[in-house]
Parts: sequence; C-alpha cells; structure tokens
Amino acid sequence: MVEVIKAYRQIPLVAIRGSVVFPHTDAVLSFGRKKSVAAVNSAFQEDRVIGIFTQKDSRIPDPGIEDLYKIGTIATISQMMSTEGEIHAVVKGQARIKLIDLISTEPYLIAKIEEIPSKKDETSEIEATANKVSELFKKSINLGKQAEIMAVMRLVSGKVEPEELADQVASLLDIKTKKKQELLETLSLKERLLNILDHLSHEVNVLELEKTISSKTQKRFEDQMRKAMLREKKKTIEEELGEIEEGDLSSEETGEYRKKIKEAGMPKEVREKAEKELKRLIQLSPHNPEGGYIRNYLDWLCDMPWNKFSPNDVSISNAAKILENDHFGLNKAKERILEYLAVMQIKSKDKPKKNNKKEDGKYKNGENQPTILCFIGPPGVGKTSIGKSIARSLGREFVRVSLGGIRDEAEIRGHRRTYVGALPGRIIQGIKNAGTKNPVFMLDEIDKIGIDFRGDPSSALLEALDPEQNREFSDHYLEVAYDLSDVMFIATGNVLEKIPHALRDRMEVIKFAGYTQDEKFNIAKRFLWPKQVRLHGLDKKKIDLSKQALNEIINRYTREAGVRDLERNLATICRKIARIVAEGKKVPATVKLKDIAKFLGPQKFTSQIAEKKDEVGMSTGLAVTAAGGEILFIEVALMPGKGKLTLTGKLGSVMQESAKAAFTWAKAHYRELGLNEEFGSKLDVHIHVPEGAVPKDGPSAGTAIATALVSALTQVPVKRDVGMTGEVTLRGRVLEIGGVKEKVIAGHRAGLKTIILPKDNKKDMEDIPEKVQKDIKFIFANELSEVLKLALTKWPLIKPRKKKQLPHTPYIAVS
Repeated sequence: MVEVIKAYRQIPLVAIRGSVVFPHTDAVLSFGRKKSVAAVNSAFQEDRVIGIFTQKDSRIPDPGIEDLYKIGTIATISQMMSTEGEIHAVVKGQARIKLIDLISTEPYLIAKIEEIPSKKDETSEIEATANKVSELFKKSINLGKQAEIMAVMRLVSGKVEPEELADQVASLLDIKTKKKQELLETLSLKERLLNILDHLSHEVNVLELEKTISSKTQKRFEDQMRKAMLREKKKTIEEELGEIEEGDLSSEETGEYRKKIKEAGMPKEVREKAEKELKRLIQLSPHNPEGGYIRNYLDWLCDMPWNKFSPNDVSISNAAKILENDHFGLNKAKERILEYLAVMQIKSKDKPKKNNKKEDGKYKNGENQPTILCFIGPPGVGKTSIGKSIARSLGREFVRVSLGGIRDEAEIRGHRRTYVGALPGRIIQGIKNAGTKNPVFMLDEIDKIGIDFRGDPSSALLEALDPEQNREFSDHYLEVAYDLSDVMFIATGNVLEKIPHALRDRMEVIKFAGYTQDEKFNIAKRFLWPKQVRLHGLDKKKIDLSKQALNEIINRYTREAGVRDLERNLATICRKIARIVAEGKKVPATVKLKDIAKFLGPQKFTSQIAEKKDEVGMSTGLAVTAAGGEILFIEVALMPGKGKLTLTGKLGSVMQESAKAAFTWAKAHYRELGLNEEFGSKLDVHIHVPEGAVPKDGPSAGTAIATALVSALTQVPVKRDVGMTGEVTLRGRVLEIGGVKEKVIAGHRAGLKTIILPKDNKKDMEDIPEKVQKDIKFIFANELSEVLKLALTKWPLIKPRKKKQLPHTPYIAVS
C-alpha cells in the first residue's frame, strides 16, 4: 500500500468578519486591525498569497484558532491601497484550504494550511443543475437583483465551468454569513449546486413578490393621479361653463351631502340651516381650515335621528313579566312604568282626527306624555339596572350618561363651534349614539353635579328635563332646536336634598328605600348567586347555597341598604370554589352554614341591638344618609359645672339646634322630671353621637336626643330595643319627618322591636313592607312625654324632692 504524503504550506492569515471569500471570485476587502494590516503588507511584499478565514463571532477583536472556521480560501492580492489606519485590497480567490494550526500569532497570524483539491466529477446531472442555476440567476437579474455588471456578463455568457459558476453565484447570494460558509465547506459540487439552487429559488420568489407589490402600488398611484387630473379638468370645465364657482369642492362630495340632508328627515328650519352651511362650504377655498369644521357640523346634523323612532307596540303583560323577572321588589317603580305603558297603549289605539296633521313624528294638535322620573336611593338598590329593564320592556334603546363630577356647563349644552375641537353636549351625543329619537335616557348621579367658574351644569339640565321646554332643546354646537319630548329621561341620585330645587321640581321622584332581609334573601337566591356561579364558570357544577348560609352572609357579613357588598361576598365564595375545582378537589354540592366562615373568614358584624342592655343616658335614633337608613346611638354624660352644653360627633347645625332645644325643654319641665330647679346652672351636659368621622345632620334626631338627656338626668335607663325618630319643638311637640321607610328598614336590620314615630307619619306606613310591620311594633306619638313614657323603663318618674339638692348623677360618661 502506497502511503499518501499530504502537502502543507505556511502562509500569512487574515480573519474577516461578516463575509466569505469564495474561489474563482474577486473581492474588495478592508483591513483595519493591526495584525491583519501587517499580514496583508507582508504577503503583498513577498508572493502576494494570503489565507482568508471567516470569524465565527464577529465581536471578538483578536481571534484565535478556535474562533475561526476551519475551511477558508487561499487568495492572491492583485491590488492594494493604504489610507489612514486601514488597507483596502483587491483579492482573487484561488482554492479552498483547511486550517491545520497557527504557527505564529505575532506580529501577524501565520497559518499551517492544507489545500483541498477540487473534485472534477463532470456528469450530465451536474451540467443540468448548473444550467438551471444559470437560468435562475438570469431571472433574478431581470427581477432587479443587484450585482456587478462584469460578473453578470461572465455568468450569463454560458462559458463558465460548473464549479466556477457555483462559487460565483454563491458569493452573490443574499443570505447570511453562516449559510455562505456552509456552501464554502460543501466539497461535493453536485450537493453545492443543489443548495445554491434552493437559495436562488427562494430569492427569485421574494423578488417576484416584491415586483408584484411594487407594480400594484405604482398602478394605484397612477390611478389616483389620473383621477385627480380628471377631477381638475372637470372642475375647470364646470368653472368655464359657470356651473360652479372658483374654490368649489367636488360635485361628487356636494351630491353626497345633498343626499344625506334629504334622507335625514330634518325639520324645515334645520334643513334650511344645513343647506346654508353646505353653500358656505361650497364657496370656501379648499385650503381654508374652516372647511373641516363645517364638514363635521354637517355630519352631526345628518347623523342625528330627526325622525327615527323605536316601535312602541309592547304589551303591558309582557312588560310586567320583564320587570318582575329582572328585579325583586321595587313595586312602586314597576307600578309607575306600567302606568306609563298603559297610557302609551291607549294613545296609540286612538285614531288621529282629520285636522291633526302629522309633523316631525307627532301630531300637531296632540301632546306627548312628559315622562321624567328620578330614582332616589342608596347605592346598590338597583336604580341603574331597573332603567335597563324599562328600556327592554318598552323595546327602546338605552343610553346612560354619568353626571358625577361634571362641573362644565358645556358638557350638557355643548361647545360653541368657534372653539377648536368643539363637540355637542352629553345629551345630544347620547341621542346620536342611540340612533333613535325616543330612547330611555338615564342621567346617573344627578345629585353629584358640581358648580365652578365654567358654569352650572344643573341649570343647563333644566331645559332638557322640563316637559314644557324640552321640545326645543338648544345645544350650543348644533345651534338648532332638537325635540327631546319623546325621550324618556330617568335620573338617579343618592340624596334628594342635594339636587337643586328648581331641577327637583321638574321630575317625578320615586324613592328606593333599601332592601329588607327577606328581599335581600330573594334577590341573592334568584339573581345574584346564579349570576356569580355563571360568571365564575361553575354553572355546570350546579352548586347550591343553603338558606342558613345565605342568611348568615346577609346578617353577619354585610350591613348595607343595597346588595353590592352581598354580591361581592357571593363572588368571593365562588372564587374559593373555583380554586377547589382547579386543584382537582371535590366540590361541595351545597354551600352550608359551616362553610361560610371557611370561605369568608370571621364574622364582620354583630347585632347592633340584641347584644346591648338597657342603659342610662343612651338612646337609639334613626337617620337617613347617602348610603341609606342607619341607626344612631345618642350618648349623654353629666358632670359638675355651670350649665354648659357640649356637642360632639361632627353634628350639623340643624342637629345642634335639636340638642339645644331638648336641653331647654328639660330645663322648662324640671318639675315633671323630678329635678332640682337649679340643676341647669350646676351641671355641664355633654351630648355625643359615635362615629365622629361621619357627618350627621337633620332635625329627626330630636326625640332621641331628648330621651337620652332625660334618661341621664333622671337616672332611668332607656329600653335597648326601642328606636325613635321625630323633630321636637320647645313645647315638646313631635313633628313629622321624612325618610320613614329608610329609617324603619334600618331599624329592622339592626334588630329593633319597637319604633316610635311622629303621629303625622302614620300615613307613611303603607310604604313599609308587610314583613317589617309584622316584626316591629309601631307607636305614634304627638308629645315628647308620650315618647318618654314608652322609651324609658320606668314611668311615671319620681316626684320632685322637697329639699333643694342635685340629683344623684354619675360624673363619668355613660355609654
């Protein structure tokens, strides 16, 4: 066997970054690194032969043997030019070489290399592949591929050997450096040509796609230019014929606006206004910025529903069913809606008389029914949601606008068109979004409108909510009257007193007093629990909530007039169950009483009354706040002094006056109370209402303050389960108060057994739920002495003492 002796050479080596030099190709390379410059200079001065290898990582400044690819190209330097710190050389690749080792690294790299001979395996398959590569290369050039003209002419001449063709085309491919290095390392000519063919085919496809996109874009651009030119020619011809004036917008756009104005169904005066604005737009120069403002204005006029109505053919029985299915309780609101429907149904059946001409959606001699409701009640009692149910029962669109925090009058009436970015007000925007002239329009949080230097939004609402004026509601942006008489307005708020009197006078107020425990139970069972089970993806599990568990949540984990907190607690339980399901554990079929503490933690509330005892100097009053009805504990403490009256607990001016009136009544009736006539000048009285951070005001705490004061002076305890409300005069009369239903429900929620009300409030008992009337004993009083007789544990009080001495009273606060 003959041993083959390999021939090794030692030549200068340079490392290049981001490119690959192939045999049979010319390349212009720039060298700036110190070792590379030295290697090129040395090679150029000797035999001009140099080895070129590509770096694996171009970020390495001083590569070693492990940082270079093993296959490179031996090349000759044909030309060289030096500049400041760099050398530019023209090299011609000769053959593939293999890097064996680095002999020296200073002052430049000297490599031990082995030349790889080319394989001359000429076959018909190689020739056919080479022809295909040549054809694809010609096609890529025709599609716009960038290449040197001399190289292109040589390659397309057909006189290039397959090996040279492969290297030349490989050097011109638009592929990554790593892919080019793979082609350099492919020694088989057949395999190399096939790989080049794949890359070239992909490149041709991309070029064809780019050309298609470019041609489409160019065609579109040419079409636009042609149309613009034709429009200008048409415009010039029309100007010459006198059909349009200089500066006119296109007749096509004019025709569109005329068509919109005609189809909008505008009243006569509005149509004249629109046509006048269109004429102004026609006369404006195309470069005038006012044209954009007029276009926006015309768009608003044309898009408003001037004559589009929702059908009103809903039956009363169907509406009653919808309201009953959507809400439990709220009988007064439901009754009012059904009354409205009944009137609507009767009027729709009446045929118009001959002299009644229909104009703009209503009969000229007829009258629309003014329907402006105002729902007043604490949060979470269903004011907003019942508005949606009303819209559904009427078959109308529903629009909701929140007025909370609005301080700018322009939010209601709109901005003048002279301002940049002007828009109509919230009411006109809502009507446009609804798309009909008779939607159900809800004005939420009407009691939270503010007033500042930008105007009074509540005063701007007067015109919209006045049944006698809203036929011609004027929006500053539209500048034409819009008829709002077909809109069913529903306002909501928490406190009626915060709504300006003039605005309140234009609405029909329906009060939502809050829910009793029985109503909360039914709402949670029928609506809230199924809703939360569905929202948390547990509807397939059919999880039930026991009666005892639900009552526990209502009594011990919530204390509110509405049901929002109740719904949040039910959502918490559903989340806990969802986690159990996600962890693959067994889910209980029914949530029982024992599970509540596990899901919701310890009880948050205890009974406010049941766990207290009869105490001296403390009574239970009833009050109404923005969050619904509440009970108030009035505490009185006595101490030696000079008759000073101290009031704490963040009391309002009206409540302070009630306390002073009660103290004066006690001084005036000292004999009946068995007190010394000088007690008023030798005792200081401190009246306190707990929860001092919460503002409290109103006259209805008068009886409770007087009862607590008399109890402290006489040392007779007040019955713990008795609540009271009513205004007290200096003569001891108990006057009528408001908010009876809210206060009674709060007392029922707190566990009171007896409630003392003014005699004049007996008429309000028809609003009290039957369940509450069964659980609570109601007593009606006309005089303060009657209240004391019922509220104190002892009556009559002790007779006046013969000796002048102070009553035996404690000198510490009684609570």
